[in-house]
Amino acid sequence: MLSSYPAIFYKEKDGTYSVSFPDLNYLATQGNDFNDAYAMAIDCLAGYLHSLKYDDNAAYPAPSNIKDIDPIAYAEELDYDDYQDYIVNMVAVDVEEYAKTHFNRSIRKSITIPEWLNDLATQKGINFSKTLQEALKTKLGLNK
Repeated sequence: MLSSYPAIFYKEKDGTYSVSFPDLNYLATQGNDFNDAYAMAIDCLAGYLHSLKYDDNAAYPAPSNIKDIDPIAYAEELDYDDYQDYIVNMVAVDVEEYAKTHFNRSIRKSITIPEWLNDLATQKGINFSKTLQEALKTKLGLNK
């Protein structure tokens, strides 16, 4: 499911960009240029929303209408004046899809199987980790 939130991209005096999400508890990131800042904003948004769902078991906040975002008032609220320009843009991410490729880290699991099954699988050169992952995905209905 695609989630979209307005973000303010402040162009700094040195040419870099700071990015703030007014709807998301002062969530912020930065980038070396606009494209880098946009990529970082996607990563930042995905991480925040993923954390809300899986760590805090909380609902996503409702996004504001982009027309209601006032970059100048927001900067004043933060006592921030080190920018030369700004852009308000929507940042969208499919959190589940993003997490599959960016947030997955391997963990070690110990399993117990009969010795005869281990011996036969080893003789056939079966990769236990890959086989378990495939079986779990099938069992969970994640295979496409």
